[in-house]
Amino acid sequence: MTRPEPMVMRDFLIEELYKRMFDNKDILFLSADFGSPVLDKLRSTFRDRFINVGIAEQNLVNISTGLALEGFVVYAYGIAPFISMRAYEQIRINLSLLSHTRDVNVNLIGVGAGLSYDFTGPTHHCLEDLSIMRTLPNLVLFSPADTVTIGKFVDHSITVKKPKYIRLDGKLLPDIYSNSDDVAMDKGFHEVLRGSGACFVSTGYMTHKSLRIAEKLKSMGIEAGVVDVFLLKPFDEHLLCETLKRYAAIFTMEEAFATGGGLGSLVLDVIARNGLSMSVHKLGLEDKYSFEIGDREFLHSEHGLNDGRIISLIRNDALHRGVLRI
Repeated sequence: MTRPEPMVMRDFLIEELYKRMFDNKDILFLSADFGSPVLDKLRSTFRDRFINVGIAEQNLVNISTGLALEGFVVYAYGIAPFISMRAYEQIRINLSLLSHTRDVNVNLIGVGAGLSYDFTGPTHHCLEDLSIMRTLPNLVLFSPADTVTIGKFVDHSITVKKPKYIRLDGKLLPDIYSNSDDVAMDKGFHEVLRGSGACFVSTGYMTHKSLRIAEKLKSMGIEAGVVDVFLLKPFDEHLLCETLKRYAAIFTMEEAFATGGGLGSLVLDVIARNGLSMSVHKLGLEDKYSFEIGDREFLHSEHGLNDGRIISLIRNDALHRGVLRI
């Protein structure tokens, strides 16, 4: 059997929605003047269920809300930093606040998470969305690492009638999961690699980086675990605690500002609320924008997120705890 061609997250999600639109007449797709070949197919097939609002993310959210209040399942598609931040007031009022009392099934698709639009500069880097979206009540925050996770989320997004922010990487990434049963939406996370001592807790692209570094650490005698958090809101806090308490040191990995509000803050809050005592190291972007032009790994190096520094941090931690000797 020939394996299907790998697809970027955006195209995979649209292709899955395209398939479901034949049977589900309630699904509508809106775009902020953003395209792709897969989207062209959807637009051509479902001309009466596709709307291009133009480069106007605020109106994208306004129109999506109105359609959702009429009972439609709406997918609103834009570039991640613009759909999350340019339209933030509309997301807060129309989606987060309104969904206290009404079903509002609007799925915001933000493409270009983190530094995945690396060469386009700081206006297109999306480093604040995890923090600001996580603070909104009633909003589901989905940050997948691969297309298997997205495939599992599609039906969830149709049936759960809440506003959602879907944070998609812009690059072509390999799949992490071979079995979609590992992606349990009621848990919100999966321990991809079981280790001892140190554990990465990561989301999105950084789960790929965590697995790569964990492999390098093996040769040094360090068995690091990797927990992939694909739902930052909601997630099963009890099960996450049960997983994390087997480790002495946690290293959170997010392609977002690490200064507060995102995945690192989520983990620290969970550990504090549940009285756990392991050490936590928040790894992410420093409190500055990057104006230098370069690829993703170059930008990571600018912020101290290169593999060598992270390996050194974990190795030093293991030496300090006496679980590694030289």
